[in-house]
Amino acid sequence: MSDHISGPRALSDPIADITDVYAFPSPERPGRLVLVMNTLPFAKPWDALSEGLIYRFRLRPLTPSADGDAAPFTAGDDEVVLDTVFSPHVHPNGPRRFEQEGTCTLPGGETVTFRVNDPAGGEGHGVRVFAGARWDPFIMDAPAALKTIATGKLAFTDPSSIYLDGKDVLSLVVELDTALLGGSELVAVVAETLTRGSFNVRIERVGRPEVKNMMLAPKQFDPVNRDLEIRDLYNMEDAFALADGYLGAYRARLNANLAFWDGLDDKADWTPRADGSHPLTELVLADYLVVDLTKPYVEHGSYWEIELAALRGEAHQTCGGRTLNDDVMDIIYTQIINAGTGPVIRDGVDRSTRPGTRTFPYLAEPNPDPPDPPEHH
Repeated sequence: MSDHISGPRALSDPIADITDVYAFPSPERPGRLVLVMNTLPFAKPWDALSEGLIYRFRLRPLTPSADGDAAPFTAGDDEVVLDTVFSPHVHPNGPRRFEQEGTCTLPGGETVTFRVNDPAGGEGHGVRVFAGARWDPFIMDAPAALKTIATGKLAFTDPSSIYLDGKDVLSLVVELDTALLGGSELVAVVAETLTRGSFNVRIERVGRPEVKNMMLAPKQFDPVNRDLEIRDLYNMEDAFALADGYLGAYRARLNANLAFWDGLDDKADWTPRADGSHPLTELVLADYLVVDLTKPYVEHGSYWEIELAALRGEAHQTCGGRTLNDDVMDIIYTQIINAGTGPVIRDGVDRSTRPGTRTFPYLAEPNPDPPDPPEHH
């Protein structure tokens, strides 16, 4: 799931559905930050990106929060925005072959153009850009997670398999010189899709994986809003400035669902805060990837490491963010179920059948014959 099909609007407009977001130091070019936005669940290799959307990355500097704050970091007001748009695609050689151009606009107004599905992408002004179909790198046994939520019992098996393995997505990869980030050491990363034109409406925004589908979607544990599908409201929010109107609803849903996950091992490993809230609720609501630009690329174990170290009052050790091959689901399950104090909670899937690479554009080539989506999608 990650962020695949994360609400009714994503289901009705899948071209704007962000499935995953990654941010990590380049393993190929030191001093570069790699940003990846995957869209369109169950893409076909001949699917084009939408000329009706803006594909946006937003980055802000982070500073440690004051003592006692539930969220470990505070995002600054300065923002670096990278917007990519696409031309209408044309089919000069049949329906399964198309030509399309993309344009990435940098914070200073410079642009980098490139051809969709060209592995070399386009490069200039300290930025390299690729867009096109790629193998979906996400690692998860999604049916087991849904069964766990439905039954209240851990449903993972070992070994297991990636749900509909071989799915493709439409990827946007932006690699930028960290000098463009104004000397920031710790940055927050969010990806968005917005309508393109004179009036831009945010369709989706994604920071961390599984916030919407595992932590906000289940309704049955929520004592306040048990009939509310909350994900579309959440998607429309500015990740760096949540509106007051729905904050209570988000907090109630997260407190209830995080408590559900914590109880799956028949004990409470997280101690509620003085106000009764779950210790992870405010961290989850600060919904962005946290990357340390001064630390080198790490293949595994960096996801959530910076935030969790800050909660413990310790110095972090890794670059944080999220890499393509990191098994983030095992990290998430272990933290929300036993707070990292017990055994690793595994869902039986540890790696992609086509892992990401260490060279641009970092994602594996698309499956030429991907599986069809299930009928209920």
